[in-house]
Amino acid sequence: MRAPKALRLALKLSFAGILYFSGCVVPIRAQQPAVTARIELTKRLAGNTEGSSAVADTANVVVWLSPLDHATAGAGGTNSGHKPQLVQRNKSFEPHVVVIPVGSLVEFPNKDPFLHNVFSLFNGKRFDLGFYEAGQSKAVRFDRPGVSFLFCNIHAEMSAVVVAVDTPYYALSDRAGGVAIPDVPDGRYQMHVWYERGLTEDLKSLDRIVQVSSSTRSLGVIRVIANFDYTLVHKNKYGQNYNSPPTTGYSGP
Repeated sequence: MRAPKALRLALKLSFAGILYFSGCVVPIRAQQPAVTARIELTKRLAGNTEGSSAVADTANVVVWLSPLDHATAGAGGTNSGHKPQLVQRNKSFEPHVVVIPVGSLVEFPNKDPFLHNVFSLFNGKRFDLGFYEAGQSKAVRFDRPGVSFLFCNIHAEMSAVVVAVDTPYYALSDRAGGVAIPDVPDGRYQMHVWYERGLTEDLKSLDRIVQVSSSTRSLGVIRVIANFDYTLVHKNKYGQNYNSPPTTGYSGP
């Protein structure tokens, strides 16, 4: 015999109340509009002068916001569930730049029909994945903030960058210079910028405190000085040129 409708409703409400007070129901924070910005790249010319910004591709500039308020420091952004990969395909890494929160696991699947050996022996996370074949995948956990430059010990032309940041609020610029950092709560933040062709002192000068609110969710135009003569010269994991036979040991990058 079924209980009266009023009784069944009362039981449902009572059960919901038990779940709520026992902590089983977690309030859902309303999703915030993205914090946006626009990147402009300015060429650094000879004599340390600046030229006009006429760069069509302004992708791969990293912008992140470090919370300064206690209330926003523990809140998770929508980036936290992302599972990043650096795919090895056609003797290159795809994508070239990956941004992750500290503690994330990055996968390195080999989609080429030959061996690769991913390594990083510079600032950031230091590791050596050794040789592995087509169809295999390895992974690395980036457990501290920093910029890691990655290479392949077999193919000198392969390079990539992993930027590990101590915040869930970050984004990469697109080719048109657009930046959109999702789900940032209102509050005060320290803004940071990184670009592979930027000098450390120039990028550091872009750091500033920003206030995010319901009426202020734009960081405006961020002008980044870029050195377009920059070339990342590197040796293999043994500290030798790529045309040199490998030996044991490593003497430095």
